[in-house]
Amino acid sequence: DKEGEELARRILDAECSADAILGEEYGAKDGTSGYRWYLDPIDGTQSFVRGVPLFGCMAALEHDGEPVAGDICFPARGELVYAATGEGAWWANAIGAPSDALDLRPARVSTVANLGESLFASTGFHDFANIGKAKEMARLLAAVNLARGWSDCYGHYLVATGRVDVMIDPYMSVWDNAPLLSIVEEAGGRFTGLNGARTIHQPNALSTNGLLHDAVLALLG
Repeated sequence: DKEGEELARRILDAECSADAILGEEYGAKDGTSGYRWYLDPIDGTQSFVRGVPLFGCMAALEHDGEPVAGDICFPARGELVYAATGEGAWWANAIGAPSDALDLRPARVSTVANLGESLFASTGFHDFANIGKAKEMARLLAAVNLARGWSDCYGHYLVATGRVDVMIDPYMSVWDNAPLLSIVEEAGGRFTGLNGARTIHQPNALSTNGLLHDAVLALLG
């Protein structure tokens, strides 16, 4: 984690020295440009430690308080996804190939409109009891078609690429949320906290294809 963030900070200091930085490992660096970078060098550290290939390297860019770009690289899987405001979301599964040879394709959320047909993913189902949402989780599990445990940023990535319909993280930090808001929204979905607020400054996260968002919030309320 620390070595990855150190490398990212060296690059940003060289290329964007006036920009602020906030990272998981080394905290905040002030800037003067109105831009702020968010860094999470390894999201899913427990997956990384245990050899589960679903961890991601995350970065995001904010301008005057609004997220404008985000990217996630999944090095163990050779996949990446990125987005910028007004430019759409894109994903590829050929990391290591020349940039002009990447198999880039638009990232788009699913069109599932009924919770009873949906695929739901979450990080740590037991954590819902810890945040006082055990009964609400039971209602949601009863309403969806399938539930799986694709955790951390990988679950949100699956929403953005249309392979999962709903993803919930009970515990989040701002550097976790920052890339996801841009990616999920540019892919056509919605990203909020469990209270429905659209902000990266929240302790949890809900990604959906947009069509199911209000129904999920109603069950969690």
